Amino acid sequence: MTTVPATRTASVPVPAQSTYQSRVADYWNAEENPVNLELGKIDDLYHHHYGIGAADRSVLDEPDGALRRERITTELHRLEHAQAELLASHLGPLSPTDRVFDAGCGRGGGSVVAHLRYGCHADGVTISAKQADFAHEQARKRGIDGKVRYHHRNMLDTGFETGAYAASWNNESTMYVELDLLFAEHARLLRRGGRYVVITGCYNDTYGRASREVSLINAHYICDIHPRSAYFRAMARHRLVPVHVEDLTQATIPYWELRKEADHLVTGIEDTFLSAYRNGSFQYLLIVADRV
Repeated sequence: MTTVPATRTASVPVPAQSTYQSRVADYWNAEENPVNLELGKIDDLYHHHYGIGAADRSVLDEPDGALRRERITTELHRLEHAQAELLASHLGPLSPTDRVFDAGCGRGGGSVVAHLRYGCHADGVTISAKQADFAHEQARKRGIDGKVRYHHRNMLDTGFETGAYAASWNNESTMYVELDLLFAEHARLLRRGGRYVVITGCYNDTYGRASREVSLINAHYICDIHPRSAYFRAMARHRLVPVHVEDLTQATIPYWELRKEADHLVTGIEDTFLSAYRNGSFQYLLIVADRV
């Protein structure tokens, strides 16, 4: 059997990458986006995803410019943390002896959230060496690096032990990989009865092909957004049976409306997301599945 290493280490070989995967790794190794970094500085929980829930728009009325930026940043982080907590709430019940797998972990916030909620062991995987090192340092500073570990590996071929995990998830990272390859690895890693959760943007294929807005989002993030139906077909092929599906589209719109007003954090893609959500061509979806 393959054992899971105690910490992220450069000595662990990363499986061969395709040209596209190398481009993705290069992108995230170079990424220093304030909308990711400034929000994480609030409480050292660095998420790489969007937010859900009603936004406190009174932060926009703050007359002091510096304080207004601070309040907006704090509110956006509250919304993105609410999304992370929603995902984590669907992983359980878990015990402190259980292991969970964070596929495409980014700078590691989701693994920390799961550990703080359940006390469980967590392994986060990212194709970016820079992200893995950053996340490991955050866990070390928190004193949880004995239970929360990050690895510079390909989430399609982790090398981790078969059936070792009670739960696993992807949080806005499935658009960088082929779903069949991804779900095959999750099914291999999960024990029978294990829980898989995904939150993702997907295009609504009842509208036909991907809309112009979806194509612009793909170009912005060098990703390939999948149609909604592809998730359920691929899950069925890999012994992942959906037990809960939730459309979070309306719940995420307030995050994007507020972010659009954050001059210090905008990336230029905000109007595209809002247009896609509002015209129905793009959806923000939560899927919870059991491994059978």
